[in-house]
Amino acid sequence: MASSSLATLPQVLPSSSIKRSSSLAPFQSSSFLKINGSTSFIPSSISLTSRGTSSTTIIPRAAAAGSDSNEAIANTTFHGLCYVLKDNIDTDQIIPAGAACTFPTNQQERDEIAGHALSGLPDFHKTRYVEPGENRSKYSIIIGGENFGCGSSREHAPVCLGAAGAKAIVAQSYARIFFRNSVATGEVFPLESEVRVCDECKTGDTVTIELTETGGLLTNHTTGKNYNLKSIGDAGPVIDAGGIFSYARMMGMIPSLT
Repeated sequence: MASSSLATLPQVLPSSSIKRSSSLAPFQSSSFLKINGSTSFIPSSISLTSRGTSSTTIIPRAAAAGSDSNEAIANTTFHGLCYVLKDNIDTDQIIPAGAACTFPTNQQERDEIAGHALSGLPDFHKTRYVEPGENRSKYSIIIGGENFGCGSSREHAPVCLGAAGAKAIVAQSYARIFFRNSVATGEVFPLESEVRVCDECKTGDTVTIELTETGGLLTNHTTGKNYNLKSIGDAGPVIDAGGIFSYARMMGMIPSLT
């Protein structure tokens, strides 16, 4: 509302990025969010404990030496095994419709939905992302090609991946609704690569992702190759906070739960 003194939540996808010609057009942009209002968008510190990052090394947001606290730089590092896919991985492959009947509201339901993560992949994928009977994956980083997350708009897709232990996805491009749901839920970082990393990495390779405000770097320790990543822009702090509602509470846009 124009008369409100509160800063409004930023738009996850700017209207200029929408392509009218196809409902499945991949989202490609290095500027994901815009700010309305005068409130600083970048907080001085963020707690990541609620996102279950105990298995991943996280360097929390901290003010750069000699700078104002509102000019903090996020340095986030993920390290682990990667699971490699190709183009047009849709939400039915990420989680079949029959497994997405309820939205997880507690840990038991999260464990249940996690067990179905990427269970809809075709049979030629011999390596399962989550082993039968398990609810956690040993692959913390997913690498894909073009149009990752196309298909229906269910929030269950990024949620099941995050519940299974995925911390980040590196793809050449994303379906817009999957990118938006990833930011809104705060489950995974949807990162864009500058080249087709999926053609040069294999499932089981050991990789590290290092992010900053200006971009990022993916290092494949198995092959010794490095790949530049595009900046995730202002979406980063929202995901860091655990999703759009957690971010809004942290910034005082909506009342706190406590």
